[in-house]
Amino acid sequence: MFKKILAAVVTLALALPLSAQAAPIIIKFSHVVANDTPKGQAANYFKKLAEERTKGRVKVEVYPNSQLFKDKEEMEALQMGSVQMLAPSLAKFAPLGLKEFEVFDLPFIFDDYSELHKVTQGPVGAKLLKKLETKGLIGLAYWDNGFKVMSANKPLKNVTDMRGLKMRIQSSKVLDSQMRSVGAIPQVLAFSEVYQALQTGVVDGTENPPSNLYTQKMHEVQKYVTMSNHGYLGYAVLVNKKFWMGLPADIRAALESSMKDATVFANSVAKKDNDEAMAGVKKSGKSQIITLTPAERAAWKKAMDKTHKENMGRIGADIVKEVYAATGYKP
Repeated sequence: MFKKILAAVVTLALALPLSAQAAPIIIKFSHVVANDTPKGQAANYFKKLAEERTKGRVKVEVYPNSQLFKDKEEMEALQMGSVQMLAPSLAKFAPLGLKEFEVFDLPFIFDDYSELHKVTQGPVGAKLLKKLETKGLIGLAYWDNGFKVMSANKPLKNVTDMRGLKMRIQSSKVLDSQMRSVGAIPQVLAFSEVYQALQTGVVDGTENPPSNLYTQKMHEVQKYVTMSNHGYLGYAVLVNKKFWMGLPADIRAALESSMKDATVFANSVAKKDNDEAMAGVKKSGKSQIITLTPAERAAWKKAMDKTHKENMGRIGADIVKEVYAATGYKP
């Protein structure tokens, strides 16, 4: 009789849907940008792949537009386990004691995506991600957003045009130094607050990849956009280490596979989306697009080059020189 009852229980358990057998593992993925940005699209693509490849054993809840946490709050939330996954910009790691990541904030250090990927997809990038483990985090991948443009309500063509402007930046000593190198006054603001700050004149301008500028409608309150491509904005996809290492091995393998493919997707859409965003800005007629001549861009680069010298000790000369060697940058 006992064997018959046991067989019946086993049969019933196998017949039940997975959701009735065990609740899915929840991954809360928080980020601060819109769903239609490269990061927003990649997060949703990762969700799709992860849920498919784990056959519903994992559910990824994506929270865009600072719905859960703002810029300054999200890293602590990840360390505490309030969320399981983030994709913060690379400027966010210095407050954790990982100033080496600010190498990505150095102006003009990458001329194009080819140079960039020699770092993010090479040994230097892997070495940096490994350092996160000492902070209870694991770095899974780098996701591109793109190269930054300048915006303001006055034309920014020459370096002297920046003098006295209050420019919004992310919290980064390197970006602070960069703005001061051209006479601007850096203002740290959460990303979710930038549009209103531009609209009300709290700040005069900003730097952003075009996709951020366009999806947040900043171009509607900025008369000029300069195609400076002076800096890079990218992300590191992070998970809480304790959570990640506690996952079953097969689940972790499926998520790693999903992240690998989501990263290819993220980087492939980044340039396309930024090109389309600039086309959208131009079509809107609300901002005039300024294209720098090679000589003008060289003048910006020369002026901002002091940022490299001023922050060599802060970031670490070794890591800066490793990036120089990978990209061929010559100070």
